[in-house]
Amino acid sequence: MRTALALTLLLTAASGQAQSTPPLPEADPADVATTEAIVAAAYASISGPADEARDWDRFRSLFLPDARLVPTGPLPDGSWSVQTFSPQEYADIAAAHFRDAPIYQGKGFYEIEAAHRTERFGNIAHVWSTYESRLDPSEEPFMRGINTIQLVHDGERWWIATILWQHESEAAPIPDAYLSDGD
Repeated sequence: MRTALALTLLLTAASGQAQSTPPLPEADPADVATTEAIVAAAYASISGPADEARDWDRFRSLFLPDARLVPTGPLPDGSWSVQTFSPQEYADIAAAHFRDAPIYQGKGFYEIEAAHRTERFGNIAHVWSTYESRLDPSEEPFMRGINTIQLVHDGERWWIATILWQHESEAAPIPDAYLSDGD
């Protein structure tokens, strides 16, 4: 009983906080109709040529109001980095990075899904999405990694709750099981 009461109070407090959050841009229904569509929309919204601004409204429309993006990875000194960003914080940082980082000067950034594995239970889904990053769609990838994407369906549409990712490295190569679709 005490656990149920605590959970009810927590959910009530959380719903009150969500109401004070500014409204998100409205999503294109096709972008949020399926787990495959929302993942594809996330990749498409961050990809494009150097001279083209990303569709950050489309990007933000895919996420729950309190969603998190969590890049992880090794640092040059051997320590480990874990950061967390809201979709808006990520959009602000990524836009500046795509504009200012030397690797992207005069080039675009394209991230595509190379393979995925989806597990679903009821209204929740977990997608292991292997990605490849390119400066031009016709070039070989300069980086690969795995996004682990948690999704929730509210009865009307899919939402991204979290994207957690790690780039491939010599110490952490992508396992063969994540290099082909496993649905």
